Parts: sequence; C-alpha cells; structure tokens
Amino acid sequence: MTTSCKPALSAGNTIRGKWRKRTYRIVRPLGEGSNGKVYLVRSGARTAALKLGDDIVDLQTEVNALRTLAGQSNGNALELIDADDVEIDGKNYPFYVMNYVHGTAPHLFLRKNGMRWFPIVGYRLLGRLAHFHRHGLIFGDLKTDNVIVAANGEVELVDYGGVTKKGSSVRQFTEMYDRAYWNAGSRTADEGYDLFAFAVLCLYMAGSGRKIARMQNALPQTRSVDDLLRIANECHVCRRMAPFFRKALLGQFADSEEAVEEWKRLMRQSGWPDQRRLDMGIRAAFLGSVGLFATALYFLLQTP
Repeated sequence: MTTSCKPALSAGNTIRGKWRKRTYRIVRPLGEGSNGKVYLVRSGARTAALKLGDDIVDLQTEVNALRTLAGQSNGNALELIDADDVEIDGKNYPFYVMNYVHGTAPHLFLRKNGMRWFPIVGYRLLGRLAHFHRHGLIFGDLKTDNVIVAANGEVELVDYGGVTKKGSSVRQFTEMYDRAYWNAGSRTADEGYDLFAFAVLCLYMAGSGRKIARMQNALPQTRSVDDLLRIANECHVCRRMAPFFRKALLGQFADSEEAVEEWKRLMRQSGWPDQRRLDMGIRAAFLGSVGLFATALYFLLQTP
C-alpha cells in the first residue's frame, strides 16, 4: 500500500515526537517518494534524515528493514535514530529518523570522477543488494534516486519504501527499472528482480539513459528485454561487462552472490583499475586541493 504524504514542511519548522518527545528542526527537503517526504533535520548538534509519511503500515515496514540491517552496513553505517508520531493540524503522522548519508547520485559521481569508477561503484552496489538478500529482503524500487555514492566511492541505498520480503509482491517500483514493464518477468520479490533493476541502473550510470527513455514511446506489447540487451551492447562502458548484463536481464543468475562473483571476475578479466589505485587517486586529488588552498591563502596574506 502506498499513499501520498500531505503535510508540507518548510525550513525552520519543528517536529516533536508525540511519544518520545524528541524535537527536530527542518533544514530543507531532501526528496519525496510515493509514501512520504524526506527532510534534512537537526536535533541539537546532530544532522539527520527524517521521513514523514501518513500510513503507519508503510513506514513500519521500512523501520523493520532498517532495524534488521542497521549496524551491518558499510562505512556509512546506516542507523535508525528514532521512530515516532507527530500531530499536525489535528492528525497523527508517523515518521522515522536515520543518519544522513552524504553523497551524490551515481551518474553524477561518475561524471565528476570518471568512468574508471564504474566497475567499483557497481561492485559495491551489488554488495549492498546481496546484503539485503541475505536477510530475506528485496530492495524493490532500485533506481538512481535511491542510491548515494560518497566522496570515497562507498555506496549506500536510501529510501526503503520498496523493501519487500522475498516471495511477496513488490511493494513499490519505477517503470523503467521494472522487469514486468519490459515483459521480462513478474513483480514477485526475488533476487532476480533487483538484479534486473541493477542492470538497467548501470546502463543509466554509463550514459545510456536517453536511449532507455525513448523506449517509453513503444507499445507495451512490443517492449522487450531485447531492447535493453541491444542498448547494453552499444554502450562502450558496458561492453566489458556484457556477459553480466545478459545474465541479469534474462534472469539467469541463481542468486546475487553468483552475480557479485561474476562482476568481480569480469572486472579482473577486463583490466579495470582496482579499488586501491582509485582510492589513492582520490586521496591525491584531495591533497592537491589542500595544497592549492594553502598556496592561495599564503599569497592572500602576503597582499598588503
């Protein structure tokens, strides 16, 4: 079940939990999904992300997923901080608060840092999906808006509105990432559903988003996974990982663990830069920017 959250909060507004009495000040909106709005908030000296919805069942599912996964994440360490209700205009609305993950969308990260990061970001994202799957969960609504890449290349999934138990019907989805939309399978929550969406997301990351978007004009009965396979074959960045894309789009992986191993094998076989070299590059760029800043500051101070 998904609904639209009606309250619109502005910077400076405050939310005070009805039961736990914790107070959060709205800094700015971060985004809006089908079942709630997300805000950047402050509580004392701490910055966090607060999701406000209007359906307790929807948000409780997300809270349960966070409780299952919290503390077992990567270096960004997802953390459920609070879960409560707030009264707005005489009506109770559920909300939860989690730590705010600093970063940017994957395609923007790659645009800034270069496509040499493509296999590393993909590998880390696959690892996050496999983590969900090991706990009996499917992420469901995988898309660029729900993936954050930190400055060091670490990847985190955000907005748990689509998280679904394996074997159930997918709770939320976005058409262009949905295998049923491409007549490639059902909307049953299984690992293959996430892997299909991952393959489409990778095509977006690699710069093929416009080609995929043009497929929206096709008649539903003529839309096919063959269109995505053709786009993957035409994509220069994706060509080295072609065997992976074929298996993911055709549902040929037994599970996400097999997919992770295949991605890793193709990375090594194709000669992509390894993670350590890329991390060293980021550190060098950071140190270089510090040096430039120090030089500029020195000359500024010498100016009479």
